[in-house]
Amino acid sequence: MSLLTALSLVIWVIEAQIPPPVPVPGVKLGLASVITLTAMVLLGRREALAVLVVRVILSSLFAGSVSVILFSLAGGLLSWAVMALLAGRFEEKLLWVVSVFGAIGHNAGQLLAAAAVTKSAAIFWYGPALLASAVVTGAFTGLGAAYLVRALRGLQAKTK
Repeated sequence: MSLLTALSLVIWVIEAQIPPPVPVPGVKLGLASVITLTAMVLLGRREALAVLVVRVILSSLFAGSVSVILFSLAGGLLSWAVMALLAGRFEEKLLWVVSVFGAIGHNAGQLLAAAAVTKSAAIFWYGPALLASAVVTGAFTGLGAAYLVRALRGLQAKTK
């Protein structure tokens, strides 16, 4: 778990240096989700939650912002909940589907947090753009998680 947490934190730091793929606030690749979903499949839901929460706390310390923890937790926890509900219902080759729904949950959580902070429903105008980005980025990270799960299982089989 600590290795996956460290890996997700490194990915988060690297991704923070990458410009957003589109000029819409809140849109990013979400590459650390590869590790959360991988942890969920290989270790379990609670362990994936622990990896996620520790990464969010540490990344917010690195970013030096309370808003980072608020938005990251809101999005991350809703994403985790959606993926936890769906992870066992799809074959591993369809992890990209679980990830897409997780990305949609992440964006919904962040929109809800933003609406609460701004006390305005106007923020939901970003919803369609975030939904479209969630489908694309969620599929990408889900494919990455499926590949990583296969690779780690293959590595595990070789060491036995």
